[in-house]
Amino acid sequence: MSDLPEEPAAPEENFFTHLVELRDRIIKASISVIVLFLGMVYWAPDIFQLLARPLLDVLPKGAHMIVTDVTGSFFVPIKVTLMAAFVLALPVVIYQVWAFVAPGLYQHEKKLVIPLVVSTYTLFLIGMAFAYLLVFPTVFSFMVVITSL
Repeated sequence: MSDLPEEPAAPEENFFTHLVELRDRIIKASISVIVLFLGMVYWAPDIFQLLARPLLDVLPKGAHMIVTDVTGSFFVPIKVTLMAAFVLALPVVIYQVWAFVAPGLYQHEKKLVIPLVVSTYTLFLIGMAFAYLLVFPTVFSFMVVITSL
């Protein structure tokens, strides 16, 4: 016999019910990203400048970044802002993934939702800060030295 408590049997759901649930979760996660993006799009050039700062700081005197395609000067800041909106909406996205998976778990496994979401988001932000503050300046400095030889 198992030591795990018995869960009440839920009615079996078919494949399409799961697909509808998945679609609803994806829509909720997407809406959170889109709402944040629309709130941030006004500051897209500023967000791009902030994230490009590690590269701009190590470029030689008088050097600057260039656009290599016709739409790049418009779409690159927009894409960067969309990614920033995703990072800010990540707790909602992680929760939606959890809410989709949770019905298939035992009750004691469901209690892990708060630690999982908080630790996932915190570790992701720490990794991003590590890359932005340490890795990017080091790599960009190395690239400038190598290309100037």
